[in-house]
Amino acid sequence: MNVTIARTLDLKGFSCPLPIVKTSKAIKEMASGEVVEVLATDPGSVPDFTAWCRATGNELLEQTREEGVFRFLVRKR
Repeated sequence: MNVTIARTLDLKGFSCPLPIVKTSKAIKEMASGEVVEVLATDPGSVPDFTAWCRATGNELLEQTREEGVFRFLVRKR
């Protein structure tokens, strides 16, 4: 997938609900269609990002895990 990332949030070490709270704040400052990359270590962030995207209408483009770090790509609606 070839996506231009407008902003990266390194939220490793933060526990729920901070990854969602910080992502929500950042995405409000972005233009529609821009993509934010979020890096998190909290396993609870996986269901949180799925539910948050569904509730807000933002698009979860990608969700991966590598060496204990979850990576989310979210496109602002």
